[in-house]
Amino acid sequence: MSEAPEILSEAASRRTFAIISHPDAGKTTLTEKFLLYAGAIQTGGAVKARGDRRAATSDWMEMERQRGISISSTVLQFPYRNCIFNLLDTPGHRDFSEDTYRVLSAVDAVIMVLDVAKGIEPQTLKLFEVCRSQNLPVITFFNKYDRPGRDPLELLDEVEQQIGLRPTPATWPVGQSGDFRGVIDRRTGDFVRFTRVARGASIAPEEIVSPEIAAQEEGAAWQTALDGIGLLDAIGADVDLESFLAGESTPVFVGSALTNFGVQMILDAIVDLAPAPAPRNDINGDPRPLENDFAAFIFKIQANMDPNHRDRIAFARICSGKFERGMDVDCARTEKAVGTKYATTAFGSERETIEEAFPGDVIGLVNTSGLQIGDTLHAGKSIQFPALPRFAPEVFATARPLDSSKFKQFRRGLQQLDEEGVVQVLRDPDMGDADPILAAVGQLQFEVLAHRLAHEFNAPTEILTADYQAIRITDKETAPRLREIGGIRILRRSDDALVALFQSRYRLQRLEADEPSLTLTPIIAGSRD
Repeated sequence: MSEAPEILSEAASRRTFAIISHPDAGKTTLTEKFLLYAGAIQTGGAVKARGDRRAATSDWMEMERQRGISISSTVLQFPYRNCIFNLLDTPGHRDFSEDTYRVLSAVDAVIMVLDVAKGIEPQTLKLFEVCRSQNLPVITFFNKYDRPGRDPLELLDEVEQQIGLRPTPATWPVGQSGDFRGVIDRRTGDFVRFTRVARGASIAPEEIVSPEIAAQEEGAAWQTALDGIGLLDAIGADVDLESFLAGESTPVFVGSALTNFGVQMILDAIVDLAPAPAPRNDINGDPRPLENDFAAFIFKIQANMDPNHRDRIAFARICSGKFERGMDVDCARTEKAVGTKYATTAFGSERETIEEAFPGDVIGLVNTSGLQIGDTLHAGKSIQFPALPRFAPEVFATARPLDSSKFKQFRRGLQQLDEEGVVQVLRDPDMGDADPILAAVGQLQFEVLAHRLAHEFNAPTEILTADYQAIRITDKETAPRLREIGGIRILRRSDDALVALFQSRYRLQRLEADEPSLTLTPIIAGSRD
């Protein structure tokens, strides 16, 4: 294959990773500062913008700017050193876990952000479990060290005990949390002193200070830091590339995203430690060589990123081959051609047309109708990658337009937002689009749905809680029996799967025990059932 050397060389320069955390740990702020230090933006934004401060690049939705939270995952591509970074910022809120799970299927490494005052939080723990299931190497960032917080040794112990990863600090703080002087780079022994900049809007000056001068100028803080490093040396807690890539250890960095302390060190670690794209297994478990024909999978669909054009973008992670704009590509599920003429690279809500892309890159395909999350795209011989995880919904609701004349917009909006995975739209096979049931992981998803229906589709919508407690996948053989029983409703998902909704979890449990031959399959990923 004549293009093989080019493909392998380009793939080796890619770093595709996600940033994950519990809400408010500083994930989106860190994303913004990565862009600042990489030269992708000139001024660092804020998650909650005030005055003349610009909002975070990754939080481009109006609702995200209003609430100061990430609602949707965001793709950002930019160069750093001799690499191309594909950075995926993810929602931290539990209600948007399904979006985060899908993103984690599309990356090669993860940066986990921990608030030093709070340590391991529930969503942090859950996300680590996902990373482990995907065999993703994890870099850990102890954030907000410029504020009062817990002892870093205590946090290291918590990571090891609760997560099961052996922490290996690459940097160590000088000064206690709230009185942050800088860090010791354990790989060199140098003291890197930070200087605060106004509002963290520009790159923070760094000064390399010799150990001798640091001992004179930092006094007791320096000795305390050396004592901590002595303990780490004694237990052999050194960064180990092999165990990191194997998902057994996690390099730890200390800093403050808000004030830009330690940001560049993490960027450099992504280049030096994070893996380049590797062959991915297809649905049969066979690794697909990077240099094979083009293949990718859709992990995200986003409508209305450009409100002026009401467009729809399918984001695909390239797994093999060279992508060229306008090339012939098919969808493995339908074996229908997919248009690639309007392929783009993404930078938050901004995008530009691209001519080529390589393994590890994320491309956006504009206005490609018929594509679904999880679809495999390929050139040449057909291939299919494993399906992406679905979450078991835990809350249910009904929806209707407040203005009946807006039903057409309401129906179109529901379809698009269902395709995006904002909620799952369940319909009665006998009633079509009338009285759909909405299913979600959390209530906040319904708020997002209503907001976007009103503002993007001009269809103000009433959302009412529906009294269902559990969901199961069923089939056409079992459905007639379930329809005979009160408190159960048979509906169809957008992927044509039949599902049964139960008003009583107890009734579901009795039915599973009394009639084991019925098809009542739990939705596994993220399920509490």
